[in-house]
Amino acid sequence: MVKTPGNIRTQFPSKEEIVAFIGEQPGKVGVREIARAFSLKNNNRAVLKRILRELGDEGQLESRHKKLHPAGALPALVVADITARDRDGELIAVPTEWDEEAHGAPPRIRVHVPRRAKPSEIAGIGDRVLLRTEEVEEDGGIRHSGRVTRIMDRAKTRVLGIFRPTPNGGGRLIPVDKKQAGKELDIPPHATLDAQEGDLVAVEIARSTKFGLPIGHVKEKLGSLKSERAVSLIAIHAHSLPHVFPREVLAEADAVKPATLEGREDWRKLPLVTIDPPDAKDHDDAVYAMPDDARTNPGGFVVTVAIADVGHYVKPGSALDGEAAERGNSVYFPDRVVPMLPERISNDLCSLRPHEDRAALAVRMIIGADGRKRSHTFHRVMMRSAAKLHYLQAQAAIDGHLDDTTKPILHSILEPLWAAYEVIKKERAERGPLDLELPERKIVLTAEGMVDRVVTAERRAAHRLIEEFMILANVAAAETLERAQIPLIYRVHDEPSPEKVHALSEFLETLDISSPKTGALRPQVFNGILKRVKDTDNEALVNEVVLRSQAQAEYAAENYGHFGLNLRRYAHFTSPIRRYADLIVHRGLIRALKLGGDGLPPAQDVAALTEVAAKISAAERRAMKAERETVDRLIAHFLADRIGAQFEGRIGGVTRAGLFIKLNDTGADGFIPARTIGDEYFRYDERTHTLISNRSGETYRLGDNVSVKLVEAAPVAGALRFELLSSGKVEKGKRHRTPGAADNYRASSKQRGPKPPPKAGSRKKRRR
Repeated sequence: MVKTPGNIRTQFPSKEEIVAFIGEQPGKVGVREIARAFSLKNNNRAVLKRILRELGDEGQLESRHKKLHPAGALPALVVADITARDRDGELIAVPTEWDEEAHGAPPRIRVHVPRRAKPSEIAGIGDRVLLRTEEVEEDGGIRHSGRVTRIMDRAKTRVLGIFRPTPNGGGRLIPVDKKQAGKELDIPPHATLDAQEGDLVAVEIARSTKFGLPIGHVKEKLGSLKSERAVSLIAIHAHSLPHVFPREVLAEADAVKPATLEGREDWRKLPLVTIDPPDAKDHDDAVYAMPDDARTNPGGFVVTVAIADVGHYVKPGSALDGEAAERGNSVYFPDRVVPMLPERISNDLCSLRPHEDRAALAVRMIIGADGRKRSHTFHRVMMRSAAKLHYLQAQAAIDGHLDDTTKPILHSILEPLWAAYEVIKKERAERGPLDLELPERKIVLTAEGMVDRVVTAERRAAHRLIEEFMILANVAAAETLERAQIPLIYRVHDEPSPEKVHALSEFLETLDISSPKTGALRPQVFNGILKRVKDTDNEALVNEVVLRSQAQAEYAAENYGHFGLNLRRYAHFTSPIRRYADLIVHRGLIRALKLGGDGLPPAQDVAALTEVAAKISAAERRAMKAERETVDRLIAHFLADRIGAQFEGRIGGVTRAGLFIKLNDTGADGFIPARTIGDEYFRYDERTHTLISNRSGETYRLGDNVSVKLVEAAPVAGALRFELLSSGKVEKGKRHRTPGAADNYRASSKQRGPKPPPKAGSRKKRRR
């Protein structure tokens, strides 16, 4: 870098200097900060922006959380797994989540343990920890150091599995973890703890022998899997989900007294109603709308959203609060719910039952005729729900099919709600959030807990109405706390990385769909792509690929916006019964607006909430994985007696090892090893997501419709294996080279397919 004696630059900074500067900065880095550091005037900023785009295209820079980073750099706070020790005995960790496709192997982090470390800072191999990282001088290929701020999960010393008795009085353990599939353990007769056929047990490995199976002792019986109702037990224990409330937590919940009118506004005459799924067990949000009679807002509405006042019952620092923070969120299985809070709180005091007094935190929003929110106010109230409705019931009433509950409230409550929604839709259309069409499948169980059928839930206007009202309330909460300068936990969603956008563009080119590879990204860019394939054979395929290109939403104390919703600020406020982030936001509002003495403690500043956000983000991912695995196991149980049956599906994933198949009727995922496809070798084309044969040119591409036969079902692991019955497509006139050794991706007999990708479907209300 050349400077004059007056410290004025005489040349533009090189790309190397820009990348080095960005890597040295701990805070936000953008065009403004770089221009200021290198004394660049306004006329040079266009050049700087072009260079930054080039660095992104070259893979040297990436944008994460609206901050520029050198590609592959670690954030300051990261969830990591401790995997080994170095020669000096120091612990080595790697990030739990890392995009190897974009950045290669994950960086190793040397874990620094202070001399006077607290017990919560002393970790070991196998532990999952929250690390505060910094870049250090490279030593042995390691250029990151980290300090443990919290141990999130201790190493598992036990193996979870299903007990199968053997004739000698002992038994075998069938592990439930896919990674341990086929690695059975031998249980001696004296070490079974009287486990019976089909029991889910925790086994401690006693020793491994040179010959034969490792030997284990049953340490705990966790339940019987003789019915599918118990399948969720596997996920609960496999992911160490806290599911039993400690005595002190239950005692604290039982001792709580119902809230009184003291310190609250009396809203009991306001006819708020709850609208939820038919099988909802708790009702924590209620809505009401009416035309705005103000002369300054013709055609506008007053929309009210009331949320159960969980903060009144769960005080900061209490046993209830500690347990809720540990759980992070409720977990929803087809057969049960693992709640964040005891039933005394979630299903009683904080459930907005009709015609019963309930404490709530409410927001009243003034909506203009253009659908934009003009203003809002928050209130701590006592309310009384006028009716409990479910989505189909409310929709049926609007469509002219009334029942005893909806008939009396059609004109006074339901029609104004729908009229307000029609207005709000205008703003949504103008904002243009990401509009993916992803069918959500739901497992319906019989009374005995067996799978009855798998249905595709249809989204009606009633679902979207509640969703849009909740989004409005969440935005209002974030705006209020920002204005009051109160720390909060945002719900954030980063824009897709340049690498994923580039890969998406290359794939779309194979479908003759053009898309921008560079430039400013907006959800409307993706919506335009989705609109082009609407009602075509490629609709499901493109929706799936666009979804995979997106970043994952998470919680953060630092705001970088919500790309999917196309919102600058967004926080979860509407479900404090089942999400700890919402409870933090409630406490922030109570503190900001002086609504009581149970608001956010001053000690919970941005630094403290950063750790809370990382922990509950990890808990959310844990819950999603547990829910997904349980669905996989239930469907594998459902199909286990249909070996040899033929199914229609489509290719949902293509890898070097084979094809992932998603069945049309159930949405079940299964695998076809490449070694079982015909008698040719196949090469994998990453750009087109295709397996291509070396001789005939036969191809199998992501999204292709196929016929398959079920040849194996492993209910315990939730795995299905198929045989391909369809022939691949052959493009005429196209020559295919014979692959060399590097291209020969036909799987050997020892090669196992990787785990299938996550299912696209999710509970939208809960995950946004």
